[in-house]
Amino acid sequence: MIVRRKLDIILTGFIIALLCLGVNGTESDIQWLPCEFEDEKVFLNEEGHIETQNIHKKATIQFGNDGDRPLYPNITFLVTASRVDMRHYLEGDKDTLNCIIRRYNIGRIVMRWPAVGSQEYDIWFTCTLRHTKGTFIITTFLRHTPSAPAGGQVDFLQRLKINDNDLLTTSAVMAVLTQTPSVEVGLLKEPTLHCQFAVDHKKANVRMEWIFQRHGEQRKLFSYSSHTAISKGTGVSIKDIGAGNASLKLPPTHKTSEGIYICSILVPPLNGSHTILLSLSEQPHVSLNVDSTLSLTLGEDKKVFCNAERYYPLDVSIEWLREKVGFSPTPVLLDNVLHSGHKHDHEGLFSLSAFFYLKPGLTDSGYMYTCKVSHKSLITPIRKSFILSVTAPYSTMEYITFFGFIVVMFGLLYQYLPQLIASKSFVVDLFM
Repeated sequence: MIVRRKLDIILTGFIIALLCLGVNGTESDIQWLPCEFEDEKVFLNEEGHIETQNIHKKATIQFGNDGDRPLYPNITFLVTASRVDMRHYLEGDKDTLNCIIRRYNIGRIVMRWPAVGSQEYDIWFTCTLRHTKGTFIITTFLRHTPSAPAGGQVDFLQRLKINDNDLLTTSAVMAVLTQTPSVEVGLLKEPTLHCQFAVDHKKANVRMEWIFQRHGEQRKLFSYSSHTAISKGTGVSIKDIGAGNASLKLPPTHKTSEGIYICSILVPPLNGSHTILLSLSEQPHVSLNVDSTLSLTLGEDKKVFCNAERYYPLDVSIEWLREKVGFSPTPVLLDNVLHSGHKHDHEGLFSLSAFFYLKPGLTDSGYMYTCKVSHKSLITPIRKSFILSVTAPYSTMEYITFFGFIVVMFGLLYQYLPQLIASKSFVVDLFM
């Protein structure tokens, strides 16, 4: 029973650790990553004002244990084991990941991070990893504890100087992740904006909120504090927040849903956030006012329409092309095409028509006319086509011959009809 109880305790602890980390799959086997370190030089200028100069240096994120030697001769941030491991969230290899390390300034806040070995004068960094295809962004906060400065206080003008071959031993203490850096959906959809976080200690004092920004204005959609257990707004599951999931489910989208959504996670003194761009897109419905084959008589004309309807956003391109059926030259772009003005309905969707006047000759018969519609929502343009058939009208001689034939037939019928009727009467009398 004692052994079983110990196993249950171990299993429970393992499950809690997974929840804290928010693990979605197997841990990446990446042992190091090339990074760019955006260092800062802070100084007082000649006028006594504070200035900051950005300095870009080569660096490496190396995962290992305290005391490991750097793998490469440049600035190395050695990330030792903790309950927060950014590799749990990574997809792809080194070539698909972009890594940037920056200093993180906590201002004049003086506090001890609730972890073993932390000090009031810890130095903080952020490591941001982006997938080159935009599938995720993760920001991890790294804590480095150097030797105590004089007086036990940190002067930002005398911050830790980092040389080109320095090794900094750090610990990952918090991570904030989104797998939806940008979202494109149609109208009346209910997308979920992903936001996930992990902290290296239990019962962390977490404050989180969602902010919406549009046209220079912003409003708070949701907020929650683990300290007070008070939440305001909708769209986020309080239960899921306890497991590190702060994703926001939106109501049915409309035009005013477009904008920037910011997920912010505050665990004092650290504040991590990610911005998510939401855009709307509706594919156009394309139609012609003619069938797939258009038959015209020489001298007849036709106004041909191509209608693109119920699309969003506004920008759309409609072109008419012409090519001979059975041949493979490059289609010719028609230059006599006119466009109607943009129209929009009560839902904010747009419509546009492109038309031209077709008055063909006999040599135009057998040509295919194609309407080509391009729009942001389309991977490839939509094409709608018809084939033109042109026939010549009857000539004057053909009309004379036709009507002459009709007159002759009526004359013969007038002459022989009485005799035919009389012969039928004789045959009837004979059999009666």
